[in-house]
Amino acid sequence: MRLLLTLLLIVMCGFAIAEEEKLTLPPVDPAYNAEHPMVLVNQGSSIIAINLPTYNLPNDVQVVYKIGNPDVAFLGFVRNAELITVKPQAFNIQHLVRGEEITITADIYEGDYQQGGRLIYSKKELVLDKQLYARELKELSESSQWQDYDMITLNGTERIYIHKIQKAPSYNHLIFVDLVNACMQKLRTSKRVPAENELTYKFINCGTLKPLYYNADDFNK
Repeated sequence: MRLLLTLLLIVMCGFAIAEEEKLTLPPVDPAYNAEHPMVLVNQGSSIIAINLPTYNLPNDVQVVYKIGNPDVAFLGFVRNAELITVKPQAFNIQHLVRGEEITITADIYEGDYQQGGRLIYSKKELVLDKQLYARELKELSESSQWQDYDMITLNGTERIYIHKIQKAPSYNHLIFVDLVNACMQKLRTSKRVPAENELTYKFINCGTLKPLYYNADDFNK
């Protein structure tokens, strides 16, 4: 009996060690430690952070994250502003690609901080606590009038559709939909880089819409 218990203990310890090794991740690439601009958008009682990707390292990833426990004043500020941009202190965005919870320190601007936006919060801590989406901009498809969207499920019938950025020229686009009908995730547009209002129209029959973000300037070459 004692031998059986000893063997069982050895097996359990082996499983625990194997599980710990499986959870150990390699170090993050220091090349991804940088200032990673973001925009903040509101949906219901939540604030969502969207990084502003480019084709080049260290910003060649698409990440969408939920902000943890925003206070009422901050939630109201994001809800009522047309554009909120975030200038964070340097951090390694690979932590977000992995789905980790991290806290960043950032200056928060009304408008685009790179184009004269107004500083509202200085050195504010933001808890990025839930990954909603992550994609590395590698092995991209050729630029085309056929557009692919990934779907982020929030809860119930609430979804965010995010454009899978192609090779240049392309665009970054996110739109919130409270679904009434099924929504196409592959669609054809009039141009390889359509206007935002054309894209909104493509989703018009899906349900209640709220455009979240659109940018083509950073993906034209």
